[in-house]
Amino acid sequence: MMLEVRDLDASYGRAQILAGVSLDVAAGEVVALLGRNGAGKSTTLKAILGLVPPARGRVVFDGVAVAGLAPYRIARLGLGYVPEERRIFTDLTVRENLEVARRASRQGFAPWTPSRLFKLFPNLETLIDRPGGRMSGGEQQMLAVARTLMGNPKMLLLDEPSEGLAPLVVEQMEAAIAALKREGLAVLLCEQNLHFARRLADRAVILEKGQVRYSGTMAALTADATARKTYLEL
Repeated sequence: MMLEVRDLDASYGRAQILAGVSLDVAAGEVVALLGRNGAGKSTTLKAILGLVPPARGRVVFDGVAVAGLAPYRIARLGLGYVPEERRIFTDLTVRENLEVARRASRQGFAPWTPSRLFKLFPNLETLIDRPGGRMSGGEQQMLAVARTLMGNPKMLLLDEPSEGLAPLVVEQMEAAIAALKREGLAVLLCEQNLHFARRLADRAVILEKGQVRYSGTMAALTADATARKTYLEL
């Protein structure tokens, strides 16, 4: 198992956001983390990476217990994170954004290079010398994913990668994530767009008020109208 999370609690000050969250992600698997706004999806990703220190629980990434480690140490183990806000360097060009993130390749994974990334996101090659701040939202999202891949991660945490994107860009993002899955990369996909998630995910975990309310295959969730209506307002 690439990622194992057990009984994870996390808080912002006195406000408890996560209560006993447990989930697993295997190598080459896409797991969708679903739920309404404020359900705790983004906090779960941040707690796994250590950006929000877990109050309780166990997080094991690629066999290493990482709960309590500094975020940069967890990232160096091979856990990549694409935040909802993208956080690209707007004053740097596409080329410079990618070079800033470059890290050595990892055993068992083909190294990511700009030329290889341009096959995944062809739009970026034509914009290679454009500053990030002069790109559209969809182009910035592609760059955010590509920059994270330049770190040669073993797994990606993706926070709302389809949010606010034009339908054509959503299709390109979907194709890219599917390609990463075929490469053997594990992906924990935080999404509100069930239609996007179910075309990619093997399994689904639904959060409500910081707790896991549903965990099962994506096929089972697709067939379970009661669960979708109860927890996703669909």
